[in-house]
Amino acid sequence: MPAPTAHSLPRAIHWPATLDLAQSVSGLILALFMWFHMCFVSAILVSQDAAWIVARFFEGYFVFGRALPWLVSIFVAIISSLLAVHALLALRKFPADWAQYRAIAAHTHRMGHGDTLLWLVQVVTGFAMFFLAPVHLYTMMTRPELIGPFESADRVWSGFYWPLYLILLFMVEIHGGVGLYRLALKWGWLPAGDTRAGRRRLALVKWALTAFFLTLGLASLGAYIKLGQEHALQAGEPYVPTWLRVEPAQ
Repeated sequence: MPAPTAHSLPRAIHWPATLDLAQSVSGLILALFMWFHMCFVSAILVSQDAAWIVARFFEGYFVFGRALPWLVSIFVAIISSLLAVHALLALRKFPADWAQYRAIAAHTHRMGHGDTLLWLVQVVTGFAMFFLAPVHLYTMMTRPELIGPFESADRVWSGFYWPLYLILLFMVEIHGGVGLYRLALKWGWLPAGDTRAGRRRLALVKWALTAFFLTLGLASLGAYIKLGQEHALQAGEPYVPTWLRVEPAQ
């Protein structure tokens, strides 16, 4: 009897691999987006004007001659949908109840396997993001005009969003870094081949990137907190870049 080929196998057998590929691709897109997002947010470390330019760039200000905040709403809606798809695909592999969590934790402890522990880290951080990320995304989608140096600083400090952003920063960067590491292992993207040395190098790159983006994120959040404290008495006042300010007549 001839061996079955890929074309002769039942269609249902292909679904787990297809869903796994979709989870990997969506996770890769989201992780890369978060790195770019962190770089854009860190413009506040350059200057308030730089942060204003970045915010207006995504609103099409330099293309259409005026800000169109709904462009940001559309983009955030796309990212939110991709995040929802990724979360639903990931839920297939989550433990279904507390007994399964305990069994996996005990198994991980007995094995002492670092990569298995990282999988548990991804489960915990992913679970936390499931509750935290929608708050931020909903705010950005419904109030895109409130993105800018003063506007964001007021939200962070006067709006008391900084605890949310602080926790979310750690969850996102750890989850994304571990996810990209496990993705590279899964699909064979290893430096120096699939060897123990290659895994060690990849792990070093993972932790270095995570440390870099956590540092960048903490510095940016700290800058917004400081600016929010200084601007608290004028909370709600929009930022005007230096070259558009009209000096009062002497």
